Amino acid sequence: MFRCASTHLVFDMGQEAELLYRTVQWDESLLQSAGKTAAGLPFDIKCSEDAAVSHLHLPHCETKDALLVDGLLSVVHITDDGMSILKPLEITDTHVVVKVPHLSVFGVIGDFFQWFSKSKVSQVLLFLRPPNIGFPILDVFLLPINIYLDKVAAQHRDSKNIIISSECELLVHQTYSVHCEPEGFTIQPGRAPFRANYGPNFHPTFEVLLETNQQRVTLMVQDQEGREVWKREVPLTGYFPSPRRETLHRNVPAEDRVPAEDRVPAEDRVPAEHRVPAEVRVPAEVRVPVEDRVPAEDRVPAEDRVPADQRLFSVRAEFIDRVSGPVLNQLLDKLLARGIINDHETESVRGKVRAEKARDLIDTVRNKGAEGSSVLIAALCEVDPFLSRELNLS
Repeated sequence: MFRCASTHLVFDMGQEAELLYRTVQWDESLLQSAGKTAAGLPFDIKCSEDAAVSHLHLPHCETKDALLVDGLLSVVHITDDGMSILKPLEITDTHVVVKVPHLSVFGVIGDFFQWFSKSKVSQVLLFLRPPNIGFPILDVFLLPINIYLDKVAAQHRDSKNIIISSECELLVHQTYSVHCEPEGFTIQPGRAPFRANYGPNFHPTFEVLLETNQQRVTLMVQDQEGREVWKREVPLTGYFPSPRRETLHRNVPAEDRVPAEDRVPAEDRVPAEHRVPAEVRVPAEVRVPVEDRVPAEDRVPAEDRVPADQRLFSVRAEFIDRVSGPVLNQLLDKLLARGIINDHETESVRGKVRAEKARDLIDTVRNKGAEGSSVLIAALCEVDPFLSRELNLS
């Protein structure tokens, strides 16, 4: 059995094989013609050995009460020959399980007339936009629980996801509102329906316009009757620049002032928050003479002072858990092209399942030292900038 940590797909495997899968866009007209509606993301799944996958577990967003309704959920199987509907072998609290006839596009669907009447296990995702317009904006997304975080984050790369417990229950087409304490922040729109959107685009349901120095807010989601369905204390510390420290001013006698022609222009001065406190400055008599200092262009960047192979080792476990199969294949190609790995090593790694492939790749490259590790880091930054930022490698 293989479980994808990102998408929460689960595959029952009869043998080792390479899995490739990606989300695709629903054809709503095709579903409606069958009296069905999207109840999860559709996945286009491929495998190096088609018979290797015997059963597929697709995540759903139903409550335990809703699962008592007979015929509520099924799985659509879309091929070049058309669409067929698979009856689940089992529906657990979190997944719909079906037998796999052959691999193509699979997705959870709901009965059109029953699905909308039941509450959904949902999530409130928070993304903080940088204060490019003078103040930060907190984006609030109301989404079904079976939309995975990376799918949303990929469309909002400039924003920072605020990790917080997100689960709640929402009713499709019911209207909700967001409230914030302290009060006074602009929240738009005032109310919005929960639409259980399965893409392809994920836009915020609400926007909260914050103040630059806000350190914490209490955020609430209420239904149209004013009942609270989700409430969290949201810490914002670390997401904003630190406030400028107050500078102590005093009058300087005229005879001690620096002549105007010798003063440093304002635009060239070091900001107060970046200055070294007087008590920890190096005394003038022991400073390195200017002529003996290393030129700025020859200095080693801070991120390169730790050897690249050690940087890879520090993120090894998370890399193995999070890197996707398609990204691994691109990394292999780039490492082979640069001569970091040879043909035998490439084929040895490529033939393994995703987690083993990731483990062998990072360990093989680490063992080649800092130079090879630097190439892998640069390649990851190019093919998967989101993951490289999350691993603090970019």
